[in-house]
Amino acid sequence: MLQEKDKKKVAVVSCDVYRPAAIKQLQTLAGENGLVFVESSETSKPVDIAKSALDLAKRQMIDVLIVDSAGRLHIDEELMQEIKQVHELLSPIETLFVIDSMMGQDAINAAKAFNDALPLSGNILTKTDGDARGGAALTVKHITGKPIKYLGTGEKSSELTPFHPERIASRILGMGDVLSLIEEVEQKTDKVQAEKLAKKIKKGKGFNLQDFRDQLVQMNNMGGVARLIDKLPSMNQLPVGAVSQVNDKEFVKLGAIIDSMTQKERTYPDIINGSRKKRIAKGSGTQIQDVNRLLKQFKQMQKMMKRFASKGGIAKMMRGIGGGKLPGMPF
Repeated sequence: MLQEKDKKKVAVVSCDVYRPAAIKQLQTLAGENGLVFVESSETSKPVDIAKSALDLAKRQMIDVLIVDSAGRLHIDEELMQEIKQVHELLSPIETLFVIDSMMGQDAINAAKAFNDALPLSGNILTKTDGDARGGAALTVKHITGKPIKYLGTGEKSSELTPFHPERIASRILGMGDVLSLIEEVEQKTDKVQAEKLAKKIKKGKGFNLQDFRDQLVQMNNMGGVARLIDKLPSMNQLPVGAVSQVNDKEFVKLGAIIDSMTQKERTYPDIINGSRKKRIAKGSGTQIQDVNRLLKQFKQMQKMMKRFASKGGIAKMMRGIGGGKLPGMPF
């Protein structure tokens, strides 16, 4: 994020000499994101690693040096003294405490201990895509008195987003997070492809299976259907357990079935007869029932797209969402 949005030259170094493969893991992440990786060793002292990394960063004109320390329990006095020494040496601009939103009381105790030991400048709350809904955010802010700066919303390094208090409050209250959804759509969808599809539907040319496949890819790029649904308003009005029934693996299966079709079958799905279904199922490693289910869901999607093309169609769909109903979804 610092590199892509702020055009900074970023280096990372690991002072975690305790957890097996922690240094190697950071090296892999640095390679995937095009960051400068500063070598370190499990046999070195964290303070020495930090000093060496700081010297290298100055020599190479690095804009931002991110130092990853080892996780530790608040009761481990020796390790707490160690991290104080590292902090004193670095005198960092930001000292961010990373907390797992699913941890509960243990995380709260750790947050208090770290806040007492170090001059924290903020917090990063991870695993906010889980069931906790972000309630931990309120407690962490209260205990440390320091702002939450970022949320981890998934396992990918790109799934780190700035914290907006009004949005997390909206999600806690079951009101969705439409602004974050709009930002994700802006960042992660193919605008050219989306515009082509919009024009096609507007002209009444229809919605085929290839278009459906493209939409599945776009949804996957945004973290899957379950994450998108969580950001929509009025999801608290859905039947109990309805959202948990949305399995993104099923959408992967749908993609495999479409990939097993010919271009003609994708464009004109009505030609798919019994023998074609048998071939498609075999090619995708699925059952004929799965192919039938896909074709049925696709027809529902087609009907929804026809509504889009009609006058006031989008407004009608949004009213449906406001009432807790999602077109084309099984609830």
